[in-house]
Amino acid sequence: MRHALPAVSALALIIASSSATAQDKPDIDASRMNEAVRVLASDEFEGRAPASAGEEKTVAWLVEQFRAAGAEGGGPDGAFVQVAHLSRTRQDGPAAISAQVGDRALVLERGADVLVSSDRPTDHITVTDAPVVFVGYGATAPERQWDDFKDVDVRGKVIVVLVNDPDFEAPAGDPVAGKFDDKAMTFYGRWTYKFLEAGRRGAAGVLVVHETAGAGYGWSVLQNSSAAPKFDIVRADPNAERAPFQGWIQRAKAEELFTAAGLDFAALKDSARRADFRPVVLPGLTMSVDFRQIADGVETKNVIARIPGSERPNETVMYGAHWDGYGVGTPDASGDTIYNAAVDNATGVAALLELAHAFADAPRPKRSVVFAAWSGEEAGLLGSTYYAANPVWPLETTVANINVDSLLPGTEIDPNVVVIGKGKNQLDEVLARHATATGRTLIADPAPQAGAFYRSDHFPLALKGVPALFPAAGFTGASAASRDYVQNRYHQPSDEWDATWRMDAAAADVALIYAVGRDLAQSDAWPEWNPGAEFGPARDQSKASRP
Repeated sequence: MRHALPAVSALALIIASSSATAQDKPDIDASRMNEAVRVLASDEFEGRAPASAGEEKTVAWLVEQFRAAGAEGGGPDGAFVQVAHLSRTRQDGPAAISAQVGDRALVLERGADVLVSSDRPTDHITVTDAPVVFVGYGATAPERQWDDFKDVDVRGKVIVVLVNDPDFEAPAGDPVAGKFDDKAMTFYGRWTYKFLEAGRRGAAGVLVVHETAGAGYGWSVLQNSSAAPKFDIVRADPNAERAPFQGWIQRAKAEELFTAAGLDFAALKDSARRADFRPVVLPGLTMSVDFRQIADGVETKNVIARIPGSERPNETVMYGAHWDGYGVGTPDASGDTIYNAAVDNATGVAALLELAHAFADAPRPKRSVVFAAWSGEEAGLLGSTYYAANPVWPLETTVANINVDSLLPGTEIDPNVVVIGKGKNQLDEVLARHATATGRTLIADPAPQAGAFYRSDHFPLALKGVPALFPAAGFTGASAASRDYVQNRYHQPSDEWDATWRMDAAAADVALIYAVGRDLAQSDAWPEWNPGAEFGPARDQSKASRP
């Protein structure tokens, strides 16, 4: 059994004792960061889609920059790259999607009403007259005494599932209130979990009902990226792990289907907040889906650099940021088709390069520091998922993973530091000490319903037990600039670099997380997950393998 207060106190003492020798004030070059963002977000890099010409340019440029910064290769056998093997599927023509109730046919338009794709590596997906079942939130969480499926067999059926968690819209006093961390979305609320659960249970397909509040983004975000290739890690038996099709349906269209079957969608949605909810078959309604796709295997690359530790090189402090964007996709109103991904996440990659410069210029720390530029985040955290399954540096001796995803341009330093997943582990304490020293304060994610902790590249490693720290700025809505970015540029072609940009505030954020990583790399401490965090058991199990 872990005892929270003594563990935290010990961590504080050990970290504090090392800080006197740490290089807490590195020379973070805001202009160099800005130039890195300009280059990565230029049209020349074509939106940095995995397995594209844009990837080739991005990887080559990053390797050159990490080498120039003074880092060595941190991938297999000292290389700068780790090859990740992926399955890719791409749309090949239109999709025929319809529902039938008796003599009545309801046609669903791909794009406007519903979005469908498949991760199965096959060129033709067809589901004919499959029964449709509403499974509430689709969560099976024994540790929370919750099972939406009960004993209902959904094999060969299309399941319709609500977005987010059962307690997301629960009023005060409702029995489910707080059961799934209240407004902070859990993994059970994420579409990725719902897709995986559908595949595991043998469903013919899964459609998540889209609502902007529960999803954390509007339908246009999904629609604009729907034509881009879909990627998955290569699976031993994809048919056993992935449903034939998966996707999203507009709430209004879902209501139309339920009404046609004689059901009240709103009433059933309310009933799904109860632990005794049971799946509901839509009487007499069947769904058919038919589309073709191009399926092949591709390779993509994580770029990994490293500063070896002077005393304990096999212990690792990791920084991560994803280099990929959406590439070339659906044109916006101006006709622009390149999703340049400047804030999300050329800024994070620029931060990695500055961190590499800072650690290379400082005295070598006791522990090694690794800088991982991940591929495939926008396609489902694929690069980091691949690394978590095939780690170059043992996860049991990876001290912490500090994630950098979306820094905002500007000169004014926000006194608040948003921490996604605040309170989950002891890394908050280390960050808070350095933030306080610079007059800043930690605050929790102001939009926990978006489930950001489960949507970025620290998450696959957290599932394996590695403590994660995710200070963020860009998509949290914590400031006017952040809200403007989310509303007008997030995952849009308009997420472009601008000649008026300055990166002074972002440089201050990078200096802050440098100080945290430097402390961890200099100390003997092993940060822990706080009691009750879902990742603690995995970390406890990994300790047995730690030298």
